[in-house]
Amino acid sequence: MLGSMFVGLLVGLLAGALTNRGESMGCFGKMFLGWIGASLGHLLFGTWGPNLAGIAIVPAVLGAMVVLAIFWRRGS
Repeated sequence: MLGSMFVGLLVGLLAGALTNRGESMGCFGKMFLGWIGASLGHLLFGTWGPNLAGIAIVPAVLGAMVVLAIFWRRGS
């Protein structure tokens, strides 16, 4: 559980940095974004690339970027 929380936070931070969105989400928001992004990334892109705590990092970051692009408006 703790490992998935850390990986969710890492994925949320990476997706936020790559898309330049979600600056004011906070740690829990980015962790939640990472969990949702990992689920979506697993469904859309599969489970390839390096794994950390059972989560494929590359598809998780791609999924989190998709979630940010869809739901987060810049400047709000």
